[in-house]
Amino acid sequence: MARTILLDKLTGQPRTRAELADVLADREIPDEVADEVLDRFTDVGLIDDAAFANAWVESRHRGRGLGKRALAQELRRRGVDDELARDALEELDSEQEEQTARELVRRKLRSMRSLERQVAMRRLLGMLARKGYSGGLAMSIVKQELDASHDEFPLLDSSGLEAE
Repeated sequence: MARTILLDKLTGQPRTRAELADVLADREIPDEVADEVLDRFTDVGLIDDAAFANAWVESRHRGRGLGKRALAQELRRRGVDDELARDALEELDSEQEEQTARELVRRKLRSMRSLERQVAMRRLLGMLARKGYSGGLAMSIVKQELDASHDEFPLLDSSGLEAE
């Protein structure tokens, strides 16, 4: 029965060993049986937390633009070992993370033409923080992109007029 449950869960999407162990516990499969089946699935490669973590980081960074901090939290929540998570996050280089953050800011800036510069900056920093980017990186990118986009997307100053 445990094998059937695991195969069913692995059919939809990859899962971590911890997630699968929780499923077996919820279905009241005895711990010794669950461990034996999980070990067997790991031995034959059906459960591979390292591969899961690498694929998760790549997918969530590319698809949702998440930074390392948010990705680490998600992996921890899904039961990935801290060392495996750290290894997967090291695959995401700082240049790639910076480029993704820059693209997120540029995309968001298009809808901020009518905002004051400080409001736009606060919102952009908040967006990057929620996506797991460090404060220093976020501040640097937001300032650079606000300065670079001023001609194309002039933001309002505190008087409600376009800033000069």
